[in-house]
Amino acid sequence: MDQPVKPHTKSPAEAPAFQRPPTKPRSGGRVVLVSLLVLLVVASIVWWTRHQPAPQEPAGGRRGGGGAPMSIVPETVGKGDIGINLNALGTVTSLATVTVRTQISGYLNKVVFKEGDEVKKGDLLAEIDSRPYEAALAQQRGQLARDEATLKGAQVDLTRYQGLAAQNAVPHQQLDTQIALVATDQGTVEADRGLVKAAEVNLAYTKIVSPLDGRVGLRLVDQGNYVTPGDTNGLVVITQIQPISVLFTIPEDNLQAISKRLQAGAKLPVTALNRAGSATLAQGTLTTFDSQIDPTTGTIKLRAEFPNEGKTLYPNQFVNIRLLLDTHKDVVTMSTSGIQRGVPGTFVYLVNDDSTVTVRPVKLGITDGDRVEVLSGVEPGDRIVIDGADKLREGAKVIVRSEADANNPAAAAKTPPGGDTATPGAKKRRRSEGEAKQGQDPKQGDAKQGDAEQDGPKQDGQKQGEPKQ
Repeated sequence: MDQPVKPHTKSPAEAPAFQRPPTKPRSGGRVVLVSLLVLLVVASIVWWTRHQPAPQEPAGGRRGGGGAPMSIVPETVGKGDIGINLNALGTVTSLATVTVRTQISGYLNKVVFKEGDEVKKGDLLAEIDSRPYEAALAQQRGQLARDEATLKGAQVDLTRYQGLAAQNAVPHQQLDTQIALVATDQGTVEADRGLVKAAEVNLAYTKIVSPLDGRVGLRLVDQGNYVTPGDTNGLVVITQIQPISVLFTIPEDNLQAISKRLQAGAKLPVTALNRAGSATLAQGTLTTFDSQIDPTTGTIKLRAEFPNEGKTLYPNQFVNIRLLLDTHKDVVTMSTSGIQRGVPGTFVYLVNDDSTVTVRPVKLGITDGDRVEVLSGVEPGDRIVIDGADKLREGAKVIVRSEADANNPAAAAKTPPGGDTATPGAKKRRRSEGEAKQGQDPKQGDAKQGDAEQDGPKQDGQKQGEPKQ
């Protein structure tokens, strides 16, 4: 019988293994491209390195003893007097301020003073209508004369009665009555004299005069007004300017030292400075201090008096006060600009003879302005650094310059040999520009030479082509 034929299938073992398609060899163009990129990067790095300006060394050289020496300004330590000063804020106050008022009522006939005038005690300021007061004085004087005449008549009668009473010609009662009448008339005369004096005083009040030496302020009442003693504003205010005082406060801790100096009879100088403390306005002395300490602030008020000859102080003016409490004489002093503070504490840089610096710890005393007292650490004649010490350290080399050079850094700058003050970066750029010019000159020369060579044969050809004559 016929059987169907089954297709022959290969076993997995007999199946051929998978084969990758053959790889093509890498093209040489890709290798060339990568090589060009690498060369381009290397060339860029080299170009950037050559054209980068050289780093400049900071002024003063490296920090420390190595490198170039650093420029400094020294100062010689000396001896002198230094004061113990107390600084405070004060207000100028007048020793006397008077509001001039009228003592009587009347019309203001005349104003003599001018605003801002300097007046003396007794100078006439204004006048009030005096006619009513002149009439009152005349009336009182007439009454006094009448009463004096009555008294004289009573005294004559008394003398007569006394003689008759001695002869028992009149009763003693009549004599006693006459004695009482004479006493009454005497009292009336005394009263009249008092009224006359009162009228004279009122008449004198019609002329208003200055009660003290001082400066006249602004006029408060104009001429022609009716003034009375009850006017609150008055006529004018006069303020004493010379001398003048300043009230200021200090901490209570300084009171004992001031009190001891005043009890010893010392006159403590006081200096008044302007608001900024940069200019001296006046010189004076301390007069006294208050009897109570302010418990809210822990301060006490003091008063200093100033002659104010230059009239630089005016009431309610704000001033800075410097009170000289004591003076240390013949002590070692130095400039405060030479003081350094760091790990060693308070120290200075001492300049040695070999142009190096040494760290020298110092102990300071009181400070007065830009000078400070040195208790230990340096001696008179030592040289210390007062400028240029910010980058110094132990053993650093220095170059000494004067204070004039420190104030004018442009003049202190030294020109290098050859007069070239350009920086290394500028020199590099200038050298690169020169090289570029040198690189361009040969090409330009060759081009010019080629043009000349081309022109030469043409001219020769023209000459050769010309017909012979």
